[in-house]
Amino acid sequence: MAKKLRTRKHRVVLNRSYGGDFGVTLFLVLMGSFLFVPMYYTVIQSLKPLDELWMFPPRFYVISPTFNNFKELVTLMSESWVPFSRYIFNTVFISVTGTFGNLILSSMCAYALAKIKFPGRKTIFAVIVASLMFHTTVAAVANFITLSALGWMDTYFARIIPAWCTSLGLYLMKQFMETNVNNAVLESARIDGATEWKTFWVIAMPMVKPAWLTLIVYSFKDLWNSGASIYIQSEQLKSFNYAVSQIVSDGISRQGASAAATVISMMVPILVFVVTQSNIIETMGSSGMKD
Repeated sequence: MAKKLRTRKHRVVLNRSYGGDFGVTLFLVLMGSFLFVPMYYTVIQSLKPLDELWMFPPRFYVISPTFNNFKELVTLMSESWVPFSRYIFNTVFISVTGTFGNLILSSMCAYALAKIKFPGRKTIFAVIVASLMFHTTVAAVANFITLSALGWMDTYFARIIPAWCTSLGLYLMKQFMETNVNNAVLESARIDGATEWKTFWVIAMPMVKPAWLTLIVYSFKDLWNSGASIYIQSEQLKSFNYAVSQIVSDGISRQGASAAATVISMMVPILVFVVTQSNIIETMGSSGMKD
């Protein structure tokens, strides 16, 4: 007699025992709690008065919670000789324009590699995959020389243009397009008279929405969290994170303000991730990346 399939909300689920479901759920809860600890500890630190910040051993709770750290951070920011709104504008402007450019260029290149047959495309993609092994620091000297030759040092271009060309973004988009964009649909659009650009923008891009939402999160996070840059010397062009690091670097008396600044800095990327997490999981599964 065939074993009856288990269903949940009228849908067939993995044929596993209830004990197995409980074990998997317990394991995921434990791992999720473990990964949540750093975030929790950062928030707790921002609510501690100065005497509790230096208590040893460190405690994972607050005895006398206070918002004085955030008030001190606001006071320090108001005393900056460059308006703090300028630092915030720089960070938002660089993050948004860098992310948008990365999305467009990575998507266009990925479409060409995945859906247009031309000589050498496999070799090009192999080079792109190989470049994933190298940290951006390796190319810092070459980038410095290139940006200097172009006259882009100490300008927004020095931060934005390099962000448009990321191997990870191109890899994600290419893998997702290869598996989720139907060649027959693209061919039908071409037969109906659609240009290659229209086929890409109107047909392919909506099919890979989870992938480009994932790319937005990754790119925005990296740009938002970026600090000092060797390409920028002008104080008026520096980022929020750099400004905060300078403000709170005057000694242990400002560690409370530093903890508050850390919480503020991580809020935006976390919110973006929470909104798009289902699309990120789908993209990682389709592209073959699990980390």
